[in-house]
Amino acid sequence: MQNGIENVLSRNPLIPVVKMSGAEDVIRIGNELGEQGIYCVEITLRTEFAWEAIQQFKEQFGDTFEVGVGTIVNSEQIAKAREVGVDFLVSPGCTSHIAQQLEHSGISFLPGVSTPSEIMRAMEFGWRYFKFFPANLFGGIKALSTYGAVFQEAKFCPTGGISESNYPDFLALDNVCAVGGSWIIK
Repeated sequence: MQNGIENVLSRNPLIPVVKMSGAEDVIRIGNELGEQGIYCVEITLRTEFAWEAIQQFKEQFGDTFEVGVGTIVNSEQIAKAREVGVDFLVSPGCTSHIAQQLEHSGISFLPGVSTPSEIMRAMEFGWRYFKFFPANLFGGIKALSTYGAVFQEAKFCPTGGISESNYPDFLALDNVCAVGGSWIIK
């Protein structure tokens, strides 16, 4: 399902979401995560260095880390992700076109949803694992609790407003399989 995203999520309940601006960030963040026993990272496409960061991170830490790319919003980014060999893709939302591209990428993927209609549309593709984004703006724990009753097969990885103080509450929900956030890296 979703090219194996359930395997990535089951091994990594905490997914650091990081922005890298230079080579020094690659080494620092890789070492810092390893010291915390975290071997998964979502590198966001928020800097000009992002693709280079992903390549360098794969070279330095690819044997021990699952490396994902975040903020996938178009098919060109999916193609580039295949080229650099990422382990998973994360999208803030999902269109019909992106859905096809994600399915055909061969890469594990986590599409973003926030509303009941978006969840239903994504479930029509046979998907069951979703990024709930931005969690803090779309009801957080209360929304996910409600979604658990309504969409019993769906599993979520909330991001957006997740912090060191509230992530255990999110992970305690039966329909939350992982959480993502930037608080993990100081």
